[in-house]
Amino acid sequence: MDTACSSSLVALHLAVGSLRAGECDRALVGGATVMASPGIFVEFSRQGGLAPDGRCKSFAAAADGTGWSEGAGVVLLERLSAARRAGHRVLAVVRGTAVNSDGATNGLSAPSGVAQQRVIRAALASAGVEARDVDAVEAHGTGTMLGDPIEAGALLAAYGAGRAEPLSLGSAKSVLGHTQAAAGVAGLLATILGFEHEELPATRHVDAPSPHVDWDAGSLALRTAPRPWPRQAGRPRLAGVSAFGISGPTPTSFSRSHRPRPNSSSLPDTGPPRCRGCTRRSSVSASTC
Repeated sequence: MDTACSSSLVALHLAVGSLRAGECDRALVGGATVMASPGIFVEFSRQGGLAPDGRCKSFAAAADGTGWSEGAGVVLLERLSAARRAGHRVLAVVRGTAVNSDGATNGLSAPSGVAQQRVIRAALASAGVEARDVDAVEAHGTGTMLGDPIEAGALLAAYGAGRAEPLSLGSAKSVLGHTQAAAGVAGLLATILGFEHEELPATRHVDAPSPHVDWDAGSLALRTAPRPWPRQAGRPRLAGVSAFGISGPTPTSFSRSHRPRPNSSSLPDTGPPRCRGCTRRSSVSASTC
């Protein structure tokens, strides 16, 4: 399926729905981008949408366009109860997902902040969690001068009120570049690695937070340095992942950390997974009632 930069998160949304409906027992979800021709560079260069240095400066004052990259990622999904019975090591639990359409906008680089707020609230409802309980968001954050402030404004509106701690905001694109169809699963994998290593990674190439975002309008903090994210007794860590298409589907998902039951069987723990693959049988589960 192809919904541009939101492809892999839309695939996640559909797979979670199929698992919960009993249409399948397992699902492989992923995305891949190979740039076999210079076409996308030429098109976006003509529009002034590419960073001259090729780096995504997500939510930064110096944001001057996106930086394309190639990438691929895949996760195995299964119902949490099935993963426990099989003794699979669960890396994270997908609590809820949502997809909507961006609707009518002023163009490619001007997404709808209202539509983004709606999909966030729909995903929160699907997950059955309160906005104030979400610790972090792995944002779309392509490093554009207009799109990033619109996204930050939607995050402030959806998450910013009534929080004890600021919502931690970051984007893996500042490290990996914009992997397009793989961007959503890249954000999901970055979140899972945060769970495993108990640390949220820094958003790189930020000279200063964007002056086009009213950072004082709510409790939102751009993560410019690694932030500890330790396990807490009795409280799962919660994170949202966003990916936006080209004025089209805007999916958002919420994942939580997983702590194995004391009496559950599991494979030997050989340490947290690395970015370059994982040879152990591990899965991301779709939580069901």
